[in-house]
Amino acid sequence: MKTTPPHIVSSYEEALKKLRSSVVEMAGAAESQLDRALSALTQRDPTLASEVIRDDGRLDRGEQQIESDCMRLLVLRQPVADDLRQVIAALKIAGNLERVGDYAANIAKRATAMTDLPDSAALAALPELGRQVRERLTTVIDAYVEGDADLALDVWRRDEEVDALYTSLCEGITRDAAARPELFTMHMHLLFIAKGLERVGDHATNIAEVVHFVVTGQPLSEARPKADLTSVAADT
Repeated sequence: MKTTPPHIVSSYEEALKKLRSSVVEMAGAAESQLDRALSALTQRDPTLASEVIRDDGRLDRGEQQIESDCMRLLVLRQPVADDLRQVIAALKIAGNLERVGDYAANIAKRATAMTDLPDSAALAALPELGRQVRERLTTVIDAYVEGDADLALDVWRRDEEVDALYTSLCEGITRDAAARPELFTMHMHLLFIAKGLERVGDHATNIAEVVHFVVTGQPLSEARPKADLTSVAADT
């Protein structure tokens, strides 16, 4: 019976390991972008906001490299079963992380536009939403690294907590806008920033679904929990 030479097996395993490392590295960059965008917003720091916008290309390039590595593995190695799920997972997670970077850049752009606008009490409520979605993103990447389907499922089931906080935050921003119509522009920016953060939470939930599938081989059969009662559209 023909066997695969050991050096080819080793090379294949190294390629899969490198792919996972690239996903984790991209996740770290996405988390950093989100952190810095929120800091630029709360500190009214246009220089930091500009850096976030400039660095968005790093995530684009990261996704492109992961896509290229996945295509190479699919064509040359023709993975099956667990290995195939690993490759597909890397593709899907990279796509979600790229979108997280886009939302971080959009937050930074709006932070720049808000630099010279007056303060609003509604601004103080945004960091908590940012903290929650950031925590979920970190946790779901930990689940990916550790191959922990239960941890991924916990993130997935808690998505409605972010939705509920987002809905409450939007209601507060709307009330503040009605009370201070002269700050209409400020409150519109805040609504879009809040929606962007809620969408980051959705992408963390998407990644949780991918991690659960790659570990168990089974898609989630439950309906995704949602509690977003608003109609604000996110920046694209």
